[in-house]
Amino acid sequence: MAGDRDLAVALLRAWAPGARRLLDGWEMLAATGVRGLRLLHESGAFARMRLTESHPEAAELLAENARRYPGASAERCDARVASGAVFDYVDLDPFGSPLPFLAGALAAVRPGGMLAVTATDMMVLAGVQPGAAERRYGGRPVRGRLGPESGLRVLLGHLAGRARAGGRRARPVLAYCRDHYVRAYVVLDERTASDPPDPVAAVDPATFAGPELGGRGPYGPMWLGPLFDPAVVGRLEPPPAPADPGPTRRMVERLREECRVDVPFYFEPNSLARSLGLASPPSLAGMMGALTAGGFRAARTHARPEGFRTDAPRAEVELAARRLAQSQNARVRA
Repeated sequence: MAGDRDLAVALLRAWAPGARRLLDGWEMLAATGVRGLRLLHESGAFARMRLTESHPEAAELLAENARRYPGASAERCDARVASGAVFDYVDLDPFGSPLPFLAGALAAVRPGGMLAVTATDMMVLAGVQPGAAERRYGGRPVRGRLGPESGLRVLLGHLAGRARAGGRRARPVLAYCRDHYVRAYVVLDERTASDPPDPVAAVDPATFAGPELGGRGPYGPMWLGPLFDPAVVGRLEPPPAPADPGPTRRMVERLREECRVDVPFYFEPNSLARSLGLASPPSLAGMMGALTAGGFRAARTHARPEGFRTDAPRAEVELAARRLAQSQNARVRA
């Protein structure tokens, strides 16, 4: 998770300049405190960071670590027990589902503050156990290669609903799926009468104009709005002292590219070749070039090495794939 903590530092460095003062933060499930202490020490965004942990041995080490950093305070307590305190930033990074801690996390974020949430129960969120996902998160995820992103969107839809029930609006600043987990940074604003409805809905695979979702729908309800705040993501830079420099730099570069085409789900050349019966997959560069030449937007995605997002409808993407395959075959025959 070193690269993920690098990204957390990068995100806070990009988001916090909009604040008028240094922030108060809370890492709810701090363990040894490495994430919260890195944010306090490296982001330049925080005046104080509260770190809590219930496991006695971890809490002892947490207290020892926190003593080295001005502004850090460590407590042994159950994060599910409300303290009444509010913070500009709350970080919820559990092993498994965040749901047992979510009520306390939402209540602890002051208006305009940020909640960062991780979920690692990917067997549920990625569609392997769709019944469990519906019971836990209230939405049915897509199964297969698009499963992790659909799980992220189901989680965001759940967050939006919980925020709405509390008179607030959840707005993603950065949300992504990576390795064995999904993570979302959302700003919680007070809801007003003029706010539009949340972009949360079910998806019917038969009418969805994006990539093939497979199986029988509907899927969701899930978040179908943006995953990124382009102003913040556009300012992302690797932190000055990254723990995992190469992967962190590549992730930042990919997110900055991707936020320009922030639409639900992505295509892959291999999947297109399989569904269209092509002899070989079109190249990623060829697909993106063909789509942009046709007046559409296209960008690589962080979710898969060969994946790309585009605002072109599926019919246009498939047409481009067929034309590229024909051109490749013609060159081979020549």
